[in-house]
Amino acid sequence: MALANYKESSIMISQVFRAALVGSALVLSGVAGAQNLSIATGGTGGVYYPLGGGLAAILSKTVPGMQATAEVTGGSVDNLKLIGTDKPYIGFTMADAGLDAYKGEDKFKGNKVPLRTLMVLYPNRMHLVSTEGRGINKMSDLKGKHISTGSPGSATEVMAFRILEAAGLDKDKDVKRERLGVAESVNAMKDNKIDAFFWVGGLPTAAVTDLANTPGTRIKLVDHSDVVGKMNTKYGPLYVEDTIPKAVYKGMEADNKQATVMNLLVAHEKMDEKTAYNIVKTIFDKRADLIAVHKEAENFKLENQRTAATPIPFHPGAVKYFAEKGIKLN
Repeated sequence: MALANYKESSIMISQVFRAALVGSALVLSGVAGAQNLSIATGGTGGVYYPLGGGLAAILSKTVPGMQATAEVTGGSVDNLKLIGTDKPYIGFTMADAGLDAYKGEDKFKGNKVPLRTLMVLYPNRMHLVSTEGRGINKMSDLKGKHISTGSPGSATEVMAFRILEAAGLDKDKDVKRERLGVAESVNAMKDNKIDAFFWVGGLPTAAVTDLANTPGTRIKLVDHSDVVGKMNTKYGPLYVEDTIPKAVYKGMEADNKQATVMNLLVAHEKMDEKTAYNIVKTIFDKRADLIAVHKEAENFKLENQRTAATPIPFHPGAVKYFAEKGIKLN
């Protein structure tokens, strides 16, 4: 199957899933003339998507007058641009892409997005995924290989480019590059269309689990934590050296040493204080329900809400809620 078909299939799948989420949220809400809120998530194979769907349902059931729906998107960059439209959006984003949008840099050059942090979510771990027999055991082995660096509207692409750069590889000259989401990347790997792919997400990511569980396939996650220092020197202290434990995905021979960045839930600075407060309060009140949707919600913790954890100022509504819980944000 041609790679273009993967992209077309993704669009069709996204439309179906979006329609399902919108429909379910409308039924759960049942409030005529309710306050509309859209949650910008990511692709169907990642973690943003199920968490966003779960959050939409919970907000619609819990917050009086709120009708929330989740949208499938290309990821962080797309989400930040949607928030910049001034329409009623909140969105998931990686901290590095969020900082670019807040400052009007890189993919947002000349187009600052007036963001505010609602809360710090969970660590997003970069996966550099290959499989046994493709000759990719370290970063330098990517040279000359056919890889995917993430979909065009994703922060995976932003971070992948920075990792390649820090590793001394030219993204345009040293690799043959596709721009596929995680689910499409896995399908391309299965059909031998690419040799490796980047994906930054929570643990476990469903699409990576699918690849690891494919009969006759042994997954390989490539270490790259040694480039974190160079990335932070150029882009600021956004990244940390981290580990994906070998027990996360079937077939891993050892823990994977990789780069991690925090995930944030963000909104436009113009969101009213009461709405922001209600969103954050509901997430913590219904945390157990979100954990049932995806285990990364276990990382939704009050102690993680620190100004040092996000480069974007907290929304006044969030500040109010956390103050009530004894968390002071300077």
